[in-house]
Amino acid sequence: MVSEYLPVADRPLFLDPALPTRKRIDDLLGRLTLDERIAMLHQYSPAVERLGLGAFRTGTEALHGVAWLGTATVFPQAVGLGATWDEDLVHAVAEATSVELRAMRHRSPDMSLQAWAPVLNLLRDPRWGRNEEGYSEDPVHTARLGTAFCRGLAGDHPRFLRAAPVLKHFLAYNNENDRCVTSSSVRPRVLHEYDLAAFRPVVTSGAATGAMAAYNLVNGRPCHVTPLIGTELRRWAEATGRELFVVSDAEAPSNLVDPEHYFDDHAESHAAALKAGIDSFTDHGADSAIPVGRLREAFDRGLIDESDVDRAVRRQLWIRFRLGEFDPELDPYASIGPDALDCQEHRALALKAATESVVLLRNNGLLPLRTPKIAVIGPLADAVLEDWYSGTLPYAVTVADGLTAVLGEDVSVADGADRVALRSRTSGELLGGTAFDVTDWGDGVLTLRSAETGRYLRLDGTSLVADQEVIKSWEVRETFRLVPVENSFVLQNVLTGRYAVVDPSGTRVTAESPEAADRWDRELLRDGTADALAAALAADVAVVVLGNHPLIHGRETEDRTGLSLPSSQDALLRAVADVRKDTVLVVMSSYPYALDWADEHLPAIVWTSHGGQETGRALAAVLLGEADPAGRLPQTWYRGDDELPDPLDYDVIKAGWTYQYHRTEPLYPFGHGMSYTGFAYRDLILSAGTITANSAVDLSVTLTNTGGRTGSEVVQLYVRALDARYEAPLIRLADFRKVSLAPGEIRVLTFRLAGDQLAHWDVGTDAFAVDPGGYEVLVARSARDVVLTAPLTVAGPVPALRAGLLRAADFDDHDGVVLVDATRAAGDAVTAADPAVPATLWFRSVDLADAVSIEAEVAGSGGRVEFRCGGLLVEIPVPSNDDPYVWTTGRAALPAPLDGVHDVEVTLHGGARLAAFTAAD
Repeated sequence: MVSEYLPVADRPLFLDPALPTRKRIDDLLGRLTLDERIAMLHQYSPAVERLGLGAFRTGTEALHGVAWLGTATVFPQAVGLGATWDEDLVHAVAEATSVELRAMRHRSPDMSLQAWAPVLNLLRDPRWGRNEEGYSEDPVHTARLGTAFCRGLAGDHPRFLRAAPVLKHFLAYNNENDRCVTSSSVRPRVLHEYDLAAFRPVVTSGAATGAMAAYNLVNGRPCHVTPLIGTELRRWAEATGRELFVVSDAEAPSNLVDPEHYFDDHAESHAAALKAGIDSFTDHGADSAIPVGRLREAFDRGLIDESDVDRAVRRQLWIRFRLGEFDPELDPYASIGPDALDCQEHRALALKAATESVVLLRNNGLLPLRTPKIAVIGPLADAVLEDWYSGTLPYAVTVADGLTAVLGEDVSVADGADRVALRSRTSGELLGGTAFDVTDWGDGVLTLRSAETGRYLRLDGTSLVADQEVIKSWEVRETFRLVPVENSFVLQNVLTGRYAVVDPSGTRVTAESPEAADRWDRELLRDGTADALAAALAADVAVVVLGNHPLIHGRETEDRTGLSLPSSQDALLRAVADVRKDTVLVVMSSYPYALDWADEHLPAIVWTSHGGQETGRALAAVLLGEADPAGRLPQTWYRGDDELPDPLDYDVIKAGWTYQYHRTEPLYPFGHGMSYTGFAYRDLILSAGTITANSAVDLSVTLTNTGGRTGSEVVQLYVRALDARYEAPLIRLADFRKVSLAPGEIRVLTFRLAGDQLAHWDVGTDAFAVDPGGYEVLVARSARDVVLTAPLTVAGPVPALRAGLLRAADFDDHDGVVLVDATRAAGDAVTAADPAVPATLWFRSVDLADAVSIEAEVAGSGGRVEFRCGGLLVEIPVPSNDDPYVWTTGRAALPAPLDGVHDVEVTLHGGARLAAFTAAD
């Protein structure tokens, strides 16, 4: 900064480190012009040279290591970190990541120290394309690891941040297909008990410094203008004494007009986003002219004022002061240098994280391996893959590498890929002048890798070239389909749909139609399956490594269509298992698969996420018994014949999502994972049998390692409400502890269970409530493997009955309903998901004393709303209006007065919208 060289007497107040930060920010804000402040609302905040203020950029990706900025330590994917169930380890990974961020800052001073991580979106649907980015399907588990990651990024200095963590993505974001226009219908119980529950503890802990709004809509309203930013996120942060700096997702501000059509013009939409709480607009890349111009237009039109601008700029400056920008000589992290990148300490941590994340799903005694000759087979046998948010690998240890390092020549490798030559029937030329190793990633999607160079074939403009070493780009140009046509094939690029042609000059180009494409003969030069079987027959054990490529099927912008392994991988696995009984399946993937056949027929199954640079050494350590398998599943693995809910059904309660509500027995439950040793549980002791909503109970359980080796166990504490008046979870995680015990070691573990950990969201009081009555405390190895239980009673007053105005969204049950926005600014309403099919709401135990009529707030394109209570039926017509935000009050007299407590059934017909109703006297 230029100003730091001024004499102290001449330096402005904002450069005085002795002053309170708030006063320094006030001084700096007062020196900035309105245009300078508006310019700071863009992701690329420009320098203000006259004040010595440097440029500032929001956002560096740091999900499991520093991404996109070159070589950096690559840790397991977030879902793999979730599988560790280890807060201390996750904290250490985040600390290493933030140290490397600081180290990179020396090389690139304009790089941001605001880290866009962690992702707190819950893994509700295992088909979500971004499943790899989240920790868990459970909010308690996610919040605990998210808090640890944030603390690791931020550091423990009371004044300065090592990096500024930003929570992604607020809110209820679990689908990629059409993500910018789909609306997540989230009723209040799901909102507060599930989706918000992952974010709330992280924010209230003070560990987070910011949040990013999600692409999707919630209840018909885009997340970038949701009032929940203010009423929830920022309200939670108040107790910490600091505000959150909320950023938009990339291009999302423009989406408010195109393609969401939620606002008529961009000035209006940007104004609404700023007022809702978006402090930084990530739009149009580094070109700030258009977004800043829109915000300036919003100001000129009176849609925003200086206080709106200043509020957002103030939040940015808070982060910049805490990152040490204005006090470099006091910043304790400023001395972190480039030698911290890819250092030995971080390499060791990467190995530990990868090892701790490995989950043993099944084992009949084959593991750990004791036989010397191992055949490592499959498309991931000798590969370590990067995902979109990976850094550049400094090195890569594959499964084959890891086993070979220990066993040497007793390890053989066969990837199972066919080697083919594709010869043009038109010219006789070989495609690319080379043979290709073909890998089928499912649904007929192939990659073709040159047998000579190992590089992937890709589409470059309109030409085909085999020059790509790694598949890692936003637009994946390296995937193809070989489409049979009249005893030959045409080669189609998946991204563009164009077909391969060889023109007279020999240049490989593409055509738009299959009719204009070259026909190709496919000559098999090497049978990949035959090679794999030969390797398996020559070995004592086959280790088949299958899974996904993180950039193909199931990634950002693309959800998976199902849970099955690619058919070619499944066929390879069955063929190998048919000739080699001792076959271990290693699934290396970003998400769960349905492994019904493998679970029934194979002696051992292991899962790991894409584990980063040390994947192979970690898996070798577990397979050979050097390390105990310490991971546990962070999400449910469903069976293949289990009909999962629709991906857009966000009502985890009604739809039956996750271990909390899914009633069908899963293949592998949440929390599942085996060890090479045994653990015995006994003596679950509670300090009291009765508590109140505002008290707590201490409990202890005794854990013994009954085996002959040291091992890790994750002790999981669950709770269950008995005879609840609401649809309670089947079981719900309350606490967990990961411990390592030596052979024969006995340890007494203690927990404290507070009354509020038994709470549910009471739609009658619009608040969390702990109902009196019976509960169970359960100690378990997984959500389906309970080993000890104890009763617990909650004493307290009986909940009050609902009366007066009832919001339509506060139903107890529903059929065919979606939640929508009551206005563009605030409020929820309900309407039929399909106007042609009546939709129904149920409100239980409503006090209707002296009611003689029903009044309802209605809107929509006609239709009617029917109310049934106590057997009486009234009907309120809905005036037809093209504007869904024009609300009217309808009233209908009951056929006879009501008294007492009744269930109310409400049926919506046509395009009727209902915001609220009351039984009037």
